[in-house]
Amino acid sequence: MRPILFSIGNFHLYGYGFMIALGILVATSLAEKEAKKRGLDAEKIFSFVFYCIIGGIAGGKILYWITILNEIVKNPSILLEFSNGFVVYGAIIGAILAGIFFCRIKKLDILDYLDLVIPYGALAQCFGRIGCFLAGCCYGMESHSALAVVFPAGGLAPAGIPLFPIQLVSSLLDLLHFFFLLYISKKVKHKGQVVSIYFICYAIGRFILEYFRGDLERGSVGLFSTSQFISIFILVFGIVFFLITNKQKEKQS
Repeated sequence: MRPILFSIGNFHLYGYGFMIALGILVATSLAEKEAKKRGLDAEKIFSFVFYCIIGGIAGGKILYWITILNEIVKNPSILLEFSNGFVVYGAIIGAILAGIFFCRIKKLDILDYLDLVIPYGALAQCFGRIGCFLAGCCYGMESHSALAVVFPAGGLAPAGIPLFPIQLVSSLLDLLHFFFLLYISKKVKHKGQVVSIYFICYAIGRFILEYFRGDLERGSVGLFSTSQFISIFILVFGIVFFLITNKQKEKQS
């Protein structure tokens, strides 16, 4: 764990923020190159990503507030602590909604741009999870396997306890997800199918990985964590959306 990469005077470079920023820059740069290959407006990609970032921040924060609604009712000042608490599912949903809004106001084909950008979103998530590891957040459950890591005191993860490195496993899966989506994007024949496959794969992976998470304060719905509960709906949506796009493809044929 290394929450602060280095400091110069009063300036601190935080590992979490740095990895997120690096992931966004790399993903945006690659998406712009891909847009040129596909004949799409590459200059619109930066603005598209900017809208997604704003929507992602808002969505991640709003969903976090929903998971701790009881605490907020008791102590509304929690709403002023904007730097703490974030739910990735909310960020994904918020980012996609913001991207759709951007395409609507700019009169761009929504599915063309979502299909283009979504694989690079998975790549950005890969960088973000490394940031989680550096910060010690989103930590795993206690584990005594050979893969277990022990975080020092002063971070977000419990100190001195061997934990499953869920952040690094998530990062690796996000990277594999990225390459898989790139492969799929060259195989599908209809708009929207890359997006639907992203939802299907991410929902399945996230549902399973939740069993290895140790930060239980993120909320729960019955037997499931909040993210597992959302994963069920995301999976169903992804499958239905894929079938709809495939049906449209058959009709066009």
